[in-house]
Amino acid sequence: MKNFATGLLFVTFVFCAATIAAADRETIAIIGTGDMGDSFGQRFAALGYTVIYGSRTPNSDRVKKLVALTGHGASATTQQEAARLGDIIFLPIGWPAMETAAQNLGNIDGKIVVDPSMPWTQGDDGYPESMLETSSAEMIQQWNPGAKVVKALGTMSSLLIDHPDTVDGPVTIPIASDDRAAKERIARLIDEMGLDPVDFGPLRMARTIEALQMIYLIPLMQRRTTEWEFVFRRNADWACKWEDDWSTPVIDADNLAKMPDKQKPPIPCP
Repeated sequence: MKNFATGLLFVTFVFCAATIAAADRETIAIIGTGDMGDSFGQRFAALGYTVIYGSRTPNSDRVKKLVALTGHGASATTQQEAARLGDIIFLPIGWPAMETAAQNLGNIDGKIVVDPSMPWTQGDDGYPESMLETSSAEMIQQWNPGAKVVKALGTMSSLLIDHPDTVDGPVTIPIASDDRAAKERIARLIDEMGLDPVDFGPLRMARTIEALQMIYLIPLMQRRTTEWEFVFRRNADWACKWEDDWSTPVIDADNLAKMPDKQKPPIPCP
């Protein structure tokens, strides 16, 4: 009887812990149901998040099929309604469609908005070039000044969202935002996905991230049969070379986000 009671107590504890963990998970709105959107939605749902797809055609057979495939209580509605219901909003939307979608999300003040988009076009020489003078993320922030825009998760393939263990990683995901807490929240989500977040600084550094996205796109534009993923490795080269001056405070230290750590210790100085 004692063993039964102990077992029942353990099962109850596990169930309650799982329930609490599930309750702590935010609702994630995925605006767009294309190649990246459907990968994000299924991945986040499998991690225990409530997923709401925002679609221009939420009642279409294609979107209904995606919702059924996603499972875990996923649903679909209009883009604006999904943005209203979501705690975290993902915008895996191409340009120039992004310009319309991002300006018609309604009041999203205080919400984290993740921009993985690639604002590129194909140049006359066949290589990608930017469509914008600044960056997609900065434009989205300008249109939604009360939101917490984060640039992230646009420098890798949808294959890695579905199967992060298919490459010799961990694959690095650069993050930029003017909101430290928002960066840290998305960094934890990226860590849950089996990827390696790195703080690239304020939102204006989204321009650099989008330049990396264009590098990533070169094989696609050139129709090459081999592509690449970004895998950063921690190093101490600068500290080794400039050891005498390395005691000065880190610039912008108060705004650097605390990142989950998947890297090995840096190589020691020779």
